[in-house]
Amino acid sequence: MRHGTRIACTAALLLTLTTAPAATASATAETTHVDGQLPSGATYMMDVPTNWNGTVLLFSHGYNAGPANPAQDAPDAATKPLLLQQGYALIGSSYASTGWAVTDAVPDQMATLKAFTTRFGQASRTLAWGRSYGGLVTTAIAERHPDAIDGSLSMCGLVHGGVANWNNTLDPVFALKTLLGSDVPLVNLPSQQAATDAANTLTATVDSAQSTTEGRARIALAAALHNIPVWNAPTQTRPAASDWDTQQANQYDAVKGLLKIAAFNRRQEAEVRAGGNMSWNTGIDYARLLGKSSVRKEVTELYKKAGLSLTKDLAALNRAPRIKADQNAVSWMSSTSSFTGKLAKPQLSIHTIGDPLVPVQTESALRRAVSAAGSAPLLRQAYVDNAGHCTFSPAEQLAALHTLEDRLTTGSWKGTDPASLNARATAADPTTPTRYVSYRPTPYLRPYDLAHPADRR
Repeated sequence: MRHGTRIACTAALLLTLTTAPAATASATAETTHVDGQLPSGATYMMDVPTNWNGTVLLFSHGYNAGPANPAQDAPDAATKPLLLQQGYALIGSSYASTGWAVTDAVPDQMATLKAFTTRFGQASRTLAWGRSYGGLVTTAIAERHPDAIDGSLSMCGLVHGGVANWNNTLDPVFALKTLLGSDVPLVNLPSQQAATDAANTLTATVDSAQSTTEGRARIALAAALHNIPVWNAPTQTRPAASDWDTQQANQYDAVKGLLKIAAFNRRQEAEVRAGGNMSWNTGIDYARLLGKSSVRKEVTELYKKAGLSLTKDLAALNRAPRIKADQNAVSWMSSTSSFTGKLAKPQLSIHTIGDPLVPVQTESALRRAVSAAGSAPLLRQAYVDNAGHCTFSPAEQLAALHTLEDRLTTGSWKGTDPASLNARATAADPTTPTRYVSYRPTPYLRPYDLAHPADRR
């Protein structure tokens, strides 16, 4: 925030070894490093360069399954030293618990910011930023604590919110179970072992299906219901527009990743927090969902190749017994992890277009909420032409950060187009890629936000 002075900041740095008894500090010629613990039990870390520019970056880390739970104050090891060289103070906490920890994460991040101010003095500017699940935490901070920050940056974030996330995670596994004939529980998983067993069983079914043209078509349909892109890992071959087989092979890898990561084990942990199943597909028309999917053409072509009736399979999905939500669990997830769309400070949100875990269409969900809430002028979104989840270069992250700072300095958004972002990225770090592109994501298939009362069924 803008209430301190550089003199106060410098003086505070000299006191780091005599204040905040819960923390330990070490210093190099360039940086003071502080480790500490909050009353919640969460740990925090701070890195403050001697040439601190007055800006503090509050970093929210992504989903951590545990058991190790370290604090983080920067997105990655390559970007951190560049930030310190440019004079930014870096802070972040571990959160008091692992998993879907938003009820711990937001207060722990705010407590970390308070601990920083106590130790180092009031920053002239405070920016909240985070990656993946940390993008959800960052957006929650932006909505709930706007007076504590000047702006926010979400990177590959779950900016669609918790209810939307779990609904959209349910759809592909429901399709796989129904069309491939597997008998596994999809919700109300009693333990992590049960979740692992279900994931392994359905993964084996998918592996078997991949050996037939019919199975591959049905896996592609399931992938389409999650908007899994056809190029979704940097190691994959980027397929041609009509190379349906390579597209499906790439999605197959991502579908198995979804089963192993989010669809069962992370769901079970979230269900425990929510007190039940927080997602549903009652009333969902899967033919309509496919019609809005970014990869519907691929599905159509693969069904033709397999000699299968897509109409019949979609009808089978629509006839299958539906999954109902526990309304108390929905209420918990909605109140803790969904968004109003009301921004009081500028937010920039960036995403890779080939993200299989948090598909780029989540940005459409964020835009929907923010527009309905009347906050659209405060939001800008930008897209990076790369495959994978959170596969930004240091240059691309620095460009986004500097663009947000310009918005705060000038009072208007400037240089959010790809050419300007790439030029800024190259200037910030000429050693790593710059891949911002013009892009408009298709609609998110299962949106849910607090700005649309009709979502709450």
